[in-house]
Amino acid sequence: MARSNQARLNLQALRDNLAHARQLAPQSKVMCVVKANAYGHGAVAVASALAPLADALAVACIEEAIELRQAGLTIPVLLLEGFFEANELEIAAQNEFWVMIDNAQQMTWLETAEISQPVTCWLKVDTGMHRLGVPAEETADFHRRLSSSKNCRDEIVTCTHFASADDLASAQTPEQLALFEKVTAGLAGPRSAANSPGLLGWPQSHYEWIRPGYMLYGNSPFSQPHPNTDALQPVMTLCSAVISLRDLEPGESVGYGASWTAQRPSRIATVSIGYGDGYPRLAANGTPVLINGQRAPLAGRVSMDMITVDVTDLPMVNIGDEVILWGEELSAGEVAAHAGTIGYELTTRMPARTPRVIID
Repeated sequence: MARSNQARLNLQALRDNLAHARQLAPQSKVMCVVKANAYGHGAVAVASALAPLADALAVACIEEAIELRQAGLTIPVLLLEGFFEANELEIAAQNEFWVMIDNAQQMTWLETAEISQPVTCWLKVDTGMHRLGVPAEETADFHRRLSSSKNCRDEIVTCTHFASADDLASAQTPEQLALFEKVTAGLAGPRSAANSPGLLGWPQSHYEWIRPGYMLYGNSPFSQPHPNTDALQPVMTLCSAVISLRDLEPGESVGYGASWTAQRPSRIATVSIGYGDGYPRLAANGTPVLINGQRAPLAGRVSMDMITVDVTDLPMVNIGDEVILWGEELSAGEVAAHAGTIGYELTTRMPARTPRVIID
């Protein structure tokens, strides 16, 4: 009999989250970010569901973009990190990928390339993230060079990326927006700044293009409640099942390293999921799981294939009962906080070992 582990994917929730993004920025075009295997959800399945409703998709690199073309998707796809070698430009031209220009080397490669047709270019400006992007003071010069290049299509989108938009009290986002406004004043073409937290929490950042990613999968990028996140529906539900039950006396411990010891007569359920299946190894004692819809705390260290849960206070638990590790009633973000990480990492690191099951 197969293990019960599944990452169930609700594609209607995905579509509803996209509709919510459009409602928040009704004047903007929408670029859906499906990089990193659609944040661990499955790039082809997710992109296929989003493509009829989106204006474009975005990935990190050309390999991810090629996967979408090979699946038959013809929607525009932006390479968020641009191209890493000059020869990728011809691949981009042949597949009609859009390319990000974020440094002088990419600019030179574009200007000197001999490619079969021009490509659509986005110009990334560093307004404070200090990771990728051309220096803010050189924005106009880069924009002029793109406008003059035979290898760049007419409409250039100028964009930037926020460093702290998930912190609504941070002064950095207004500073980045002010700088972006300053250096793009008078430049032709659309602009783009809003990632998921920008879209949800900073309406002044919406511009002509929005780039939702994490929120499409039904997760909030904020650590505190926010009214614009209430409508989001988790796309992924990670589930497993109880495979064993045992009773412990006070003083008996559970799992590797004996990190949890019973303080009272206790009932322990063993669940057939572990860090080899995408559940975070650093999830601490007390991390909640749902068994038959009721919360119960993790008890003992997460191992590769199993976790143990204290079900002493649950009325009836049996072998075979379903266990939800995260989903609609228990967010990936809440679980991640118990593991010292963020929900982005939990879904993105979901391994192939855990089957994705489409619910549509």
